[in-house]
Amino acid sequence: MQDALIQSALVGQPGPAVPKAPRDASLEKVRAAAVEFEAVFLAQMLRPMFDGVGTDGPFGGGQAEAINRDMLVDEYGKALAQRGGIGLADSVLAEMLKMQEASR
Repeated sequence: MQDALIQSALVGQPGPAVPKAPRDASLEKVRAAAVEFEAVFLAQMLRPMFDGVGTDGPFGGGQAEAINRDMLVDEYGKALAQRGGIGLADSVLAEMLKMQEASR
């Protein structure tokens, strides 16, 4: 149902839960915000997985590695979200569209 809602919003057709869709440029901004939200969520969920990974060798460890590891996890979250993620962006998008319509 969420895919039908999003598709109806993308083509400008009213869907079952959203009476009318915002302009295309506005919809793309809302979609980008939903994907960014999912990326941050995924990065936060992945972060503990890397906390237990130790560093070896003469160049391992240090503050720079911690910073790089955080940036790497953030990029993993972005990459996962851009490729569909876990479907959280679709749910967030649907709710954001409902909230926009309710405020009109």
